[in-house]
Amino acid sequence: MRYVTNLPYETKEEEHVTIPMSDGVRLSAHIWRPTSSDQEPVPAVLEYIPYRKRDLTAVRDSIHHPYLAGHGYACVRVDLRGTGDSEGVLRDEYLEREQADAEEVLAWLAEQPWCDGGTGMMGISWGAFAALQVAARRPPSLKAIAIASFTDDRHADDMHYMGGALLSDNLAEAGTMFAYGTCPPDPAVVGERWREMWHERLENTEPWVLEWLRHQRRDDYWRHASVCEDYTSVRCPVLASSGWADGYSNAVTRLLGNLDVPRKGLIGPWSHKFPHLGEPGPAIGYLQELVRWWDHWLKGVDNGVMDGPMLQAWMQDSVPPSTSYEERPGRWVGEPHWPSPHITPVTHPLSRHRIGPAQDATATTSEAGAAMTVRSPLSVGQFAGKWASYNAPPDLPYDQREEDGGSLVFDSEPLTEPVEILGSPSVELDLSVSEPVALVAARLSDVSPDGAATRISYGILNLTRRDSTESPEPLEPGRRYQATIPLNGVAQAFPPGHRIRLSLSTSYWPLAWPAPKPALLSVHEHSSTLTLPVRPLDEPDEVPSSPFGEPEGTPPLAMTQVTPPEERWDVKRDLIDYRSELDIVKDRGTVRFEDIGLEAGRRAHERYTTVADDFTSVGGETTWTMRFRRDDWDVRVVTHTRLTCDETDFFVDATLDAYEADRRVFSRTWNEKVPRDLL
Repeated sequence: MRYVTNLPYETKEEEHVTIPMSDGVRLSAHIWRPTSSDQEPVPAVLEYIPYRKRDLTAVRDSIHHPYLAGHGYACVRVDLRGTGDSEGVLRDEYLEREQADAEEVLAWLAEQPWCDGGTGMMGISWGAFAALQVAARRPPSLKAIAIASFTDDRHADDMHYMGGALLSDNLAEAGTMFAYGTCPPDPAVVGERWREMWHERLENTEPWVLEWLRHQRRDDYWRHASVCEDYTSVRCPVLASSGWADGYSNAVTRLLGNLDVPRKGLIGPWSHKFPHLGEPGPAIGYLQELVRWWDHWLKGVDNGVMDGPMLQAWMQDSVPPSTSYEERPGRWVGEPHWPSPHITPVTHPLSRHRIGPAQDATATTSEAGAAMTVRSPLSVGQFAGKWASYNAPPDLPYDQREEDGGSLVFDSEPLTEPVEILGSPSVELDLSVSEPVALVAARLSDVSPDGAATRISYGILNLTRRDSTESPEPLEPGRRYQATIPLNGVAQAFPPGHRIRLSLSTSYWPLAWPAPKPALLSVHEHSSTLTLPVRPLDEPDEVPSSPFGEPEGTPPLAMTQVTPPEERWDVKRDLIDYRSELDIVKDRGTVRFEDIGLEAGRRAHERYTTVADDFTSVGGETTWTMRFRRDDWDVRVVTHTRLTCDETDFFVDATLDAYEADRRVFSRTWNEKVPRDLL
């Protein structure tokens, strides 16, 4: 990244500005704006998230907010109610109160003497969710949004459920917010009230995983704040981006296809990162794109920002399997509209002559045609990587050959010419199962001539939700059903000599929670298909070879690494008691923020276990330690959440402990049971 100090506008910043809410709670804002805005008001751009602006996002914020301010904007970073230095309690994600607060923040900004009355919202992940959800509420000052790594469908396409199957990230992300939502404010900012504010958070928090498990169907809980329920509610322009390695690779194209406002889409090779910080690379000059976006929609500059293709996407070249990449080779391609008239769905039957079974698959023949069967071991999925890659620790899927050993595998013939796909593949299965509750995971891989298999996309379906995630129905063992499994969107080039592989399994642990019992899946291959969104090779790319500038930003905040970080991703198997374990450590170490003399440490530890093929032995746990220290102020929060099950229920055991120095000042324990609902 190129760090820039010579910007068009001289700026100033206010580190802690309180914004009053209608119920008396005050939110804390950090504001960067042009010095000239005292006399010449400018538009305001809001980022609204719960991740502690004074410390834990301070370095990232220092790269992009001063940059945008230096181009003529008042950039405002607000801690949500109950987080960082804002008052109140954060009780769950995307609640009505959170969105009403955002509307009040925007109204407050529009009224400030340094603001010209126009506002925008930007962000990644929670910040993008917030911007899209608030846009659907149509606050009068909001003129445009720019969002990265988000979804418009909280149930079908977030870290909670996928195809009606429970994701392990439901537990992992609940653990993250259990920790972040119980950290104290900084006494250097809020004064002596810090302890009172902290204990209000501690006493009014419960593990969010409990609420998320209470809603296993698509109901009003998930419909709230899911913009897909009414795309017409969004009336302002939208710049939407994500990455193919992210869990949120699908919503960009859905917005492009369903919104009727000015919109642009951008999908790179990235994990869960802003495009200017994109990993795997290449990262791009996203902040320059934001300046052009805001200049046009907030200042009325005729700069051609809406020219060119509606969607720009990174067409990924073939690579060997790896859990991490510094760069993904490929090129930028563009589509003038979405759905693109240039993309052709090509359907392949899962037959031996087109996409055929591997030699070790079990096949039987009946009058109705061939039926292939599989009952996957719980080990299928240990190399699946994370639902949403953060690229640290290395968390992308590894070589799929070991996974394929417990799956039905259908290979194409070696390709005689290149094939490129752009969009969402899908699998249509004619199937039967042996249990009333069953799961199918479908994986699409690029198989090189030496046999290495790189997963490029996947999808999961809880078969009880095959027709509806709102009103699931148990399966009748032995009865044949038609089920469609959508796979995550992707742009991928397959070279000549490679094969395209579809793999089907009945477990994908620990990425997805398994069914209560192992099920035998029968697939009738002659009436089952794989559909690929093929982009013709002679289709023009519609974009220059390098359509984006080099990543730019302002110099990051000074920070010293006091203790080293630690990253670990271990797969362990004990062949005496058949216990398997995935052990993940993401420890940022301790860092010192030199400007405020504060030391902060974060450590997350996830562990997923199972014994043999006992589907009720699966368990996941997440432990977080958060520590903040300055002079004689030394506080620590430790959260632990464990999720286990039997055939009928989930069990949540959680603890929350808070410390001042080495003295525990708060402790609470939860032991709850939540019934399984055809899950």
